Amino acid sequence: MDLLNNNNKKKGLDLNIVSSTNTHGGFGAGMINLSNVSSVIIEEDEAYIDLGALHAKSKVEKGIKFLPNKEDVPNGKTCWIIWVAAERKEDGAYYAGMTACEMLVDREARRGWKILADHVNRMDYAMKRRYMLDGLNDTEKAALKKLLIENNPQMWENSPDVLKQALS
Repeated sequence: MDLLNNNNKKKGLDLNIVSSTNTHGGFGAGMINLSNVSSVIIEEDEAYIDLGALHAKSKVEKGIKFLPNKEDVPNGKTCWIIWVAAERKEDGAYYAGMTACEMLVDREARRGWKILADHVNRMDYAMKRRYMLDGLNDTEKAALKKLLIENNPQMWENSPDVLKQALS
């Protein structure tokens, strides 16, 4: 189940892309467990859930050749991938970590810019329960906050004040 999917089913934290049950130390040992991570895309004033970003296959990334130099995408529009880690405590689930990663995308030219290492590191930071949303402008913050609240008001209420202040 997608952690950010707000439907009438019983809520659970069971999005399991890589199992954490490997105890033998062989193949798969040390792999990242993404079972409590989801991804949100922000394009201008719209935020939406897109789990394809976990494998660099989100709607905004498909068909785009990513280049290492920002200057090579002069007409690119800024998009963000937001890594969202969820956790459960006594009073329910909450948004436990959240980081923002910038991309430029020029759909017409089918070119884009992103720093893959930064995206991987920031996903790791979210999984380590950190909040790094400082690059977002006020419109993008408002879109993300609206999505998080509409998705699951209780998770938003249960989330720490540091997240709420970062999106205010």
